[in-house]
Amino acid sequence: MMADIWDFFENMDELVYVADMDTYDMVYMNRRAMTQYALTSPEQYQNRKCYELLQSCSSPCAMCTNSKLCPGEFFEWSRYNPIVKRAYILKDTMVIRDGRRLRIEITIDMNVHQREKLTIEDQTDTEALINEGLRFALAAETPIRSIDILLQYMGQSFSGERAYIFERNSQNSFDNTFEWCSDQVLPQKNILINIPEQDLNSWVQAFNRNENVLITDIEAIRTADPDVYSLLKPQNIHSLVVSPIMDGRRLIGFYGIDNPPLELMSHISFTLQLFGHFISSILKRRDLVERLENLSFYDQLTGAKNRHAMNEFLSVLPIKTSLGILYADVMGLKQINDTQGHQAGDQTLIRCCRCLMEHFPKNTVFRVGGDEFLILCENWSQMEFEHAVNCLKNDMIEGVSFMAVGSVWLPCCDENIEKYISDADSRMYENKRAYYQSKGHDRRKRRE
Repeated sequence: MMADIWDFFENMDELVYVADMDTYDMVYMNRRAMTQYALTSPEQYQNRKCYELLQSCSSPCAMCTNSKLCPGEFFEWSRYNPIVKRAYILKDTMVIRDGRRLRIEITIDMNVHQREKLTIEDQTDTEALINEGLRFALAAETPIRSIDILLQYMGQSFSGERAYIFERNSQNSFDNTFEWCSDQVLPQKNILINIPEQDLNSWVQAFNRNENVLITDIEAIRTADPDVYSLLKPQNIHSLVVSPIMDGRRLIGFYGIDNPPLELMSHISFTLQLFGHFISSILKRRDLVERLENLSFYDQLTGAKNRHAMNEFLSVLPIKTSLGILYADVMGLKQINDTQGHQAGDQTLIRCCRCLMEHFPKNTVFRVGGDEFLILCENWSQMEFEHAVNCLKNDMIEGVSFMAVGSVWLPCCDENIEKYISDADSRMYENKRAYYQSKGHDRRKRRE
């Protein structure tokens, strides 16, 4: 049946491709699409990722529309593709066949913004380049998504191998916080962390003068700037353009492009200076969103996620995933508040929450009541979940605070997730009664 659909697409004048939405594997390209990408046989696109083949990216495209697709409806948008230097109207939809979610994209060549490679003299393209990049970036759902889109757009438009942002951290060093990589380049973001300012001293001096840094041949700085050379050489960087990100007169970071064509260096430098203000604005918007999210989704006393965050988590939890559930109740909190004061009670809650976070990732811990916490561990095996639960129990035996706990592990979630949370809650109360009984207390009086 699918072969018949491919036959329908094969001789269309529009470019058509099909990719698996979950694995990003290429499934089909029609004749026109293969010609556009200089392919002569299906074997050349099979077993390749759509983002590698179509966008020369090392990871899924920042502007991917998969989340907007559903069967039976088309999502229409437009985009200039800097890889093939053409502008398209794009019509995307989803079909489900043999249990696979397939993305079908039909591209209509607008052929009105066809561009040759930018040259230093071709300054007329600068405004169009900026406007188009910002149009995509600012239409994104989140500031982080905006930055990812903008870096991909700049990296591809200027034929660079890597585009990135470094931000100054609380230690006054620099962290690589965002990056886009071409399909031939290994990501560096998780490696380039906490780079001391003194290692980039020559750059910082230039940035503080509101100047960019251009390196056309890394070997030329080997003696003159050995700290920068030793940082760049292991990354296989031979040329780059970097530009400051300023907040007023304060340097908060920098961004740049590695290994672009040498004939574009001056043009790239000019464009990065123009983009700098927008990068700074987007980073500020990200910080504001993070603060608002922190207020909305986190308990301000303990740092655990709150009940609202728990509801959000459960609303998007995949049905087929495994889930470990642990309910915990801080013992004796009311007595501590009554006899020692609420400040002592708050410290007990903080201490118990820290104990939970020592055994479970911070993002799995939810405070769901005054003295109650819930742990939700998605995609954990039964063995690793039960091991963490047992380690928590052993730690509490030796600790100064005690929590009653009850746990449930599910190999596969279903619509009755609230029932399983209630089961964990019931097991927690059984543990609580057993604890008080062992201490010789009246269970009826001590049930909290």
